[in-house]
Amino acid sequence: MWLVAEISLISLVIGLSLGVLFGILRTSKSRIIKVIFKLYLEIFRILPLLVLLFLFYYILPEMFQTTISNITVSIIVFVLWISSEMSDIVRSALVSVPKTQTDAGRAIGLNKLQQYRFIYLPQSLPLVIPATLNLITRVIKTTSILLIIGVPEMIKVGQQIIEHYTIKVPTASLWVYGFIFLLYFILCWPISRLAKHLESEVVR
Repeated sequence: MWLVAEISLISLVIGLSLGVLFGILRTSKSRIIKVIFKLYLEIFRILPLLVLLFLFYYILPEMFQTTISNITVSIIVFVLWISSEMSDIVRSALVSVPKTQTDAGRAIGLNKLQQYRFIYLPQSLPLVIPATLNLITRVIKTTSILLIIGVPEMIKVGQQIIEHYTIKVPTASLWVYGFIFLLYFILCWPISRLAKHLESEVVR
């Protein structure tokens, strides 16, 4: 459980930070910047995480004759995925701010930084926070697929326990997977409830 939390936390801190930056850049008027980040978004949102894990853990190291730990690969892949998802959340929130308000901000002399502080941030934050919390729960749950590259996360350890005790305790799988379900529930339920509460507040 601690390893799942550690991978999720590191990936989220880096991925969310990059996602905010990329989301802001995607509102740029530069056509080149828009195309670059559009491609980035499409690639890492469309490609399944399983494909990315195999690509970074098996294929690329073999091509470049190097090795990379499964924990590092997990963080890299999750950062790429989280940043692409977060960039879309931030971009959508920013473009939802009425143009009349930004025009009014420029009319009274606000520079770009002041526009983000006094116009964009107060209006986009209520939209960004619930979506970000939902993304966090998705990240925590998705760590279960890391077992395919040998990361000793909860399900992999659970399988090892079941294999060891299944003869002595025929119902071992029921108890082990039930306990794993409880651990994921403990991690995700409070975040999910908070996201739903914030979403309802935004609607109001």
